[in-house]
Amino acid sequence: MEFSPDIWRKSSRSASNASCVEVAVTSERIGVRDTKDRDGGTLVFTPSQWTGFLTTVRERAES
Repeated sequence: MEFSPDIWRKSSRSASNASCVEVAVTSERIGVRDTKDRDGGTLVFTPSQWTGFLTTVRERAES
């Protein structure tokens, strides 16, 4: 799935060294890619998969 170039966002907490990921959010899909290798592939999630991922990350960060 292709995402429009203007919807990709990088965290405001990211350092300027490009060692991070970017996220593109639409109503149907969420894309995640490596900032250093934007053409290297994109992980694509449904909104429910993305929510599950974020929930798990938050739970593990709190423990």
